[in-house]
Amino acid sequence: MLSTLITSKTRIKLMLKFFLNTSTTSYLRDLEAEFEESTNGIRIELKRFETAGLLQSHFEGNKRIYKANTSHPLFSDIHNLLLKYTGIDQVVNRVLSQLNGLQQAWLVGDFARGRYGQTIDLLLVGGRIDVEALQQRVKAAEELIGRNIRYHIFERTPIRNTQMQFRERLLLFEG
Repeated sequence: MLSTLITSKTRIKLMLKFFLNTSTTSYLRDLEAEFEESTNGIRIELKRFETAGLLQSHFEGNKRIYKANTSHPLFSDIHNLLLKYTGIDQVVNRVLSQLNGLQQAWLVGDFARGRYGQTIDLLLVGGRIDVEALQQRVKAAEELIGRNIRYHIFERTPIRNTQMQFRERLLLFEG
């Protein structure tokens, strides 16, 4: 769907990278390795986003670090479009909302890193999550969005080591 509106695959990858998780930062060589594309094509798209005000950059040493401009008037629209494109909006609506015992839900893994994949990884926090209802909702959402949903349940907020393991994460729900 998105590829019919936006024909540049590099532009779509950059949008997913920066506008899905607002805390994501990266630099040109890192993007080159991740996307397996030439730096020239990536540089051109980064410049377009920065000129439009959608990305901000600053230098750390000799590296230009890019980050989404969350104060841009179109940021929330782009973010919501990407949530729909990836199916994460359906995960929130069909799996997480009104799930008894759920206190927090975090998006972790590839999607939290801004990488588009077939599996959506969730970290769920709650003392009395109804696992049977969760499994039914996950199955229904997987069929709807055409992606696998993998989840990890913790009774309370994960300890420091787990937080380090899931350093890149996006809060989807807090009850």
